[in-house]
Amino acid sequence: MAELQGQVAVITGASRGIGAAAARALAAEGAAVALLARSEAACKELADSIVAEGGKAAAFACDVTSASQVAAACRALREELGRVDILVNNAGAIEPIGKLADCDTDAWMANIDVNLGGPLRLLHALLPDMLAGGGTVINVSSGAAHRPMEGWSAYCAGKAGLAMVTRSLHLEYGEEGLRAFGFIPGVVDTEMQVLIRGSGINEVSRLPRESLASPERPGRVIAWLCKAEADDLLGQEVSIREEEIQRRAGLEVA
Repeated sequence: MAELQGQVAVITGASRGIGAAAARALAAEGAAVALLARSEAACKELADSIVAEGGKAAAFACDVTSASQVAAACRALREELGRVDILVNNAGAIEPIGKLADCDTDAWMANIDVNLGGPLRLLHALLPDMLAGGGTVINVSSGAAHRPMEGWSAYCAGKAGLAMVTRSLHLEYGEEGLRAFGFIPGVVDTEMQVLIRGSGINEVSRLPRESLASPERPGRVIAWLCKAEADDLLGQEVSIREEEIQRRAGLEVA
């Protein structure tokens, strides 16, 4: 039986990569998925595919840096799918890539607005839903939240802030039944990695593409974190690099 049957999951950055893989994995577990991204057309194509496979999905245009778009998308998805149970804050940005003094300050702050401001806007809009029913928040984090990477100062700072948001959620709302996790997906074959390879900065840019993980692996771990069997990890940053996490999520250990 699908373990997330009857639940509604919101995924940002859902049009491709980890977001799209998470949407498919959540739908396979029975959740109705609300797909949010700047490109509604790409989300609509994914939603149609999920529906054709027997799932329930709907697409909504949403730039997470716009408070009005976040509010409008959340109103629309509630009307179509119902009260929200799961939020996956996946939308993210890597640019500007470059040494701190060389980065345009407006571009640097725009990165923070995507990686940290976006999740905050979604949380403000959807926490009342999830607190009413013991919901789950998964903030897609990064190893860069915990160690500096040359050329990624904005990304590192935004993800470090998001890691503290996860801990704050657990501290403030864990006793009310909110389940909060940070999730570190590893180095995954996504559009972000194309930008990283193009920069030539730091060791990650020099990783061969064939060494990168498929987005389906982190997508499956995200779906697993939504289940009660992951409750011993509440409030933590969960890394897919840990073999025990891979086994518990049903992945082949890499």
